Amino acid sequence: MSQPVVLGFAGSPRRRGNSEQMLDACLAGAEDAGARVHKLVPAEMSIHWCRGCNGCSRNGACVVHDQMYEVYEAVDAAAAIVFATPVYFASVPGVLKVMLDRMQPYWARTHVLKQPRPPRRPGGLLLVRSGGDPYGFPGAEYPLKSVCGVLGIDIEGEVKTAGADAAGDVSRQPLALDRARSLGARIGAASLGGRLDA
Repeated sequence: MSQPVVLGFAGSPRRRGNSEQMLDACLAGAEDAGARVHKLVPAEMSIHWCRGCNGCSRNGACVVHDQMYEVYEAVDAAAAIVFATPVYFASVPGVLKVMLDRMQPYWARTHVLKQPRPPRRPGGLLLVRSGGDPYGFPGAEYPLKSVCGVLGIDIEGEVKTAGADAAGDVSRQPLALDRARSLGARIGAASLGGRLDA
């Protein structure tokens, strides 16, 4: 039997920035727990926005054929899913939001076509912000939690880090990276059918 895959989404348009460093720590923890890991970067994929056409309500498939189909394949194969993102104006970056909106076929399958819900699986959220936005993390959490609900993801934990703006700032917050790695270990263990205490 093959190892389960923990799928991580690096939601920032900036490569190797703070949220992606948090994701790398998390995925390292999952690997330490015995899972395989796979990282996708929406900003490097050709993913068009949802047209709002409701085409997926007819057969559960998106009518837009682009690299989002690679995302669907990875999501369907994943035993666990982690989202990592910076907070942009109290929400997620546009490149990530475009991908989240394209999860609509999963909603259509269960809520319109009445197909079985996907199996429950573990996941986690990693959010990073500079600290100047008075609205904080919730606006970025809500769309991620909404998608997690549709995908059948039980959120094992969240790591929220403030005061990180320049690309290397999070490296000066070792506790945040440790927490991300610990969350990854819990998610990896859960994907294998076991549990690690928080």
